[in-house]
Amino acid sequence: MDELVKILHDGHFSCVIRKGEEIRTYTRRGVTDLLDVLEHTPSFLHGSQVADKVVGRGAAALMILGQIAEVHADVISEGAKDLLLQANICTTYETCVSHIINRAGTGQCPVEILCAPYTRPEDMLPKIQEFISNMKSQKIDPALSKH
Repeated sequence: MDELVKILHDGHFSCVIRKGEEIRTYTRRGVTDLLDVLEHTPSFLHGSQVADKVVGRGAAALMILGQIAEVHADVISEGAKDLLLQANICTTYETCVSHIINRAGTGQCPVEILCAPYTRPEDMLPKIQEFISNMKSQKIDPALSKH
């Protein structure tokens, strides 16, 4: 995991995933990359190690659905930490916060808000998919949403 965290920071990536010997790096903010991996190459997540800069409830749900083995977050929300631990996913982090802040710094992350009423990742997935789809259809980078 130390190697993944080093890659995350040195490369200024948003997320790094290792499955076996293969390491993939990602640069988009928010949950967009995790959702893409889950939807298009879910086998890459299964049993993988993930180093991520920010893990909120949405990212945690996607990681659980992808059946990752281990995650390290620079920042994790209490809700995300609880979800991951309930799923028996080895979780380490630098800082735990009550909730993830949106990009504008004006309030809570919109995906964190969307996922708050749910306890099961399966129930969060359609909400995350709808949010990302709406942002893409409006040609808004979901990671830059101020909602």
